Amino acid sequence: MSRWSFAAYGRKNVRFSEDHPMPLASAAPQDIASASVDEGLLFRGIHTVVFDVVGTLIEPVPSVARAYVDAGRRCGVELAEPEAARRFTVAWERQEAHDAAAQPAFATSRQRERSRWRHIVEEVFEQAAAADDIFALLWEHFSRPESWQPIPVGCQLLDAARGAGCEVAVASNFDERLLPLARVLPPLVGIEQVFASSELGWRKPAAAFFRAVEARLGRQPYELLLVGDDPRLDLAAAQAAGWRAVEVGAD
Repeated sequence: MSRWSFAAYGRKNVRFSEDHPMPLASAAPQDIASASVDEGLLFRGIHTVVFDVVGTLIEPVPSVARAYVDAGRRCGVELAEPEAARRFTVAWERQEAHDAAAQPAFATSRQRERSRWRHIVEEVFEQAAAADDIFALLWEHFSRPESWQPIPVGCQLLDAARGAGCEVAVASNFDERLLPLARVLPPLVGIEQVFASSELGWRKPAAAFFRAVEARLGRQPYELLLVGDDPRLDLAAAQAAGWRAVEVGAD
C-alpha cells in the first residue's frame, strides 16, 4: 500500500485533527518531521480534499511587510519593514474583529473585501495622503502570479490527495483575485473547483462558508477534508462544521 512521508519544510509541518482517526500531532516537531503516514488512512472515506490557499499552497514573495514597504516608497512614504509588519498585524486583527461583530458575522462580498484591504492599507500607513495610490499598487501586486510562490509541504499533500484518488478543490478567504490566479499559478492550475470568500458570500470561520462549499460540491461534511494553516480559521472551523481537517502550520 502506498505510503506518504511528510516532513518539515523550513518552518512548516503537518498536524492532524485529534478528533478523527488520523495520526496525531502529539509528537515533537522533530519526530513529526521523520514520520510517515499511510495515505489510505489519511484519506479514508474522503471524497474531496479542500485546500486553503495562502499559507497552505502558496505564500507571498516578497513578504507582505516588504511589499507594503516597497509600495509606500514608490508613493513617497517611508516605513521600516518591522513596523510595517507590526501595523499590518494590528490592522488585520481589527478587520477580523469588525467582521466577527457584523450581523451576520463574517458575511462578505467583493465590495466588502476591497473595503477590508483599503482599511488595512490606511491603518498601516496611518491615513497617509498617498493611501489611495498605495492601495492601488498593492491590490494589483497581489493579483500577479509572480508575487506568489508554492509551499512545498502543501503541494505534497495536494499530490498525495490526487494520488489517493480524491477530488481536490480550494476554498479561501482570498477575494476575487484568486480566480484568475488559479488559472495560471502553480500549484493551483488544474484545480477546477476554486472558491473565494467574496464569491461565496462568507469568510471562514463562518459555518455558512463550509455549507456553501458543500452545496457547490454536492457533498456531505463527512466526505470532506480541509487542509489549512490557521488553527482557528481552518482547523477549528472545519471541525465545527463536521469536516475532517489537517493543519499545515508553523513548528
